[in-house]
Amino acid sequence: MKIEELYQLYQQHPCITTDSRNCPEGSIFLALKGESFNGNQFAVSALEKGCSYAIIDEPETLENLEHLENLETLDDFKQRLILVDNCLQTYKDLAREHRRQFDIPVIGITGTNGKTTTKELIRAVLAECYNVMATEGNFNNDVGVPKTLFRLNDSHDIAVVEMGASHPGDIKTLVETAEPNCGLITNVGRAHLQGFGSFEGVCKTKGELYDFLLAHDCPLFVNRDNEHLMEMIANSQKPDIYYYGQSDAEDILIRGEVISCAPFLKFRWREQDADAGYVGEWFTVQTHLIGAYNLDNMLAAITIGYVNNIPFEQINHALESYVPTNNRSQLTETQKNHLIVDAYNANPTSMKAALENFRLMEVSPKMAILGMMGELGDVSQEEHQKIIALLEEAQFDEVWLVGSEFQKANSQWPKANGQKPYRTFANVDEVKQAISQEQPAGRYILIKGSNSTHLYELPTLL
Repeated sequence: MKIEELYQLYQQHPCITTDSRNCPEGSIFLALKGESFNGNQFAVSALEKGCSYAIIDEPETLENLEHLENLETLDDFKQRLILVDNCLQTYKDLAREHRRQFDIPVIGITGTNGKTTTKELIRAVLAECYNVMATEGNFNNDVGVPKTLFRLNDSHDIAVVEMGASHPGDIKTLVETAEPNCGLITNVGRAHLQGFGSFEGVCKTKGELYDFLLAHDCPLFVNRDNEHLMEMIANSQKPDIYYYGQSDAEDILIRGEVISCAPFLKFRWREQDADAGYVGEWFTVQTHLIGAYNLDNMLAAITIGYVNNIPFEQINHALESYVPTNNRSQLTETQKNHLIVDAYNANPTSMKAALENFRLMEVSPKMAILGMMGELGDVSQEEHQKIIALLEEAQFDEVWLVGSEFQKANSQWPKANGQKPYRTFANVDEVKQAISQEQPAGRYILIKGSNSTHLYELPTLL
């Protein structure tokens, strides 16, 4: 069955489920595979639970229907089991066909750090004037992006699709599914090096978004101050590149400056057009986000809002009203402490930015609880030792390091008096025990680490 025919079937049954535990009446079950599951094994069960069709990619599923004693049921199920070459590819192809039904702006976002925060800020700004469909949660991979696209309906004016990557070619696959017609890369950093092989591999993969947009003559939104992003488009003659940044470059469309971080980011921004000799007035925005590094994310959202004709006052309203709720750049005040929670992910670039911002915050006393950074491959020890070097410069009042990689790096760190510089913990359970016994109070505490270290479990204890 061709994709066009499958899509016609989807239009008659516009609900695809990949979970055999959730089979709405009349839906289509699609048998995806993972390391520990095989959806083909549950296809017949999905039909029995109410799915109208099941898409499979193992012929054995059609052959193993002996338990159906009723011949009429057997024939019926065989007609409703649709065999394809690869269910995941079919899922992506169907999602692309669905996306093509909507002639609306589809904004693609990727990057090493800040893509989810930037996506949420863009959603907030655009929602001032439009009905926006945006990626929910962390649905930004080759299963999540199709799932996101299937949420599109006739009520939507704009879509914002986040795309993540951990291996070469991941973004190419996702852009060929989502077919964005404009987009941005927040930045590129030293993350998932084990999967990418090198920093150059990170740049090449993230740059696949630019490659697609340039090949299809679509607009780019680019941070003018990021040398790596500028290198990616160095040979492009495309006029539809909208620059934002903090420098004095003449071709910047939206320029911003940090005013303060005490502790929330306060900044100002203005529009400018060097060709017309025009410089707009400054607008001041008080945010609910921690970290000067979030200015670039704010400017990206402003630029996209500006190009999509969102009035300045409404842009500012959206940014000032946005409150993070996803363990990213959050400040939480508990009965005992002030917590700066950024415990969703961590890599050398984001960890350095978080520590630098915490160092500059005019608060006291400061405590950092840092979880190890994952997927760094052969450079893991080197990168964790660099973080310890940054901690030595920052001179925080107290530092707890969590995870085996930090334990190794800490044990190897030279110290004149023979003492190891910081307190280490094997895992989050040891941290919980220490918190229970010592009851830290009256501190400003930065909690930052890879999701795998589970530091997001700590805020309720502090």
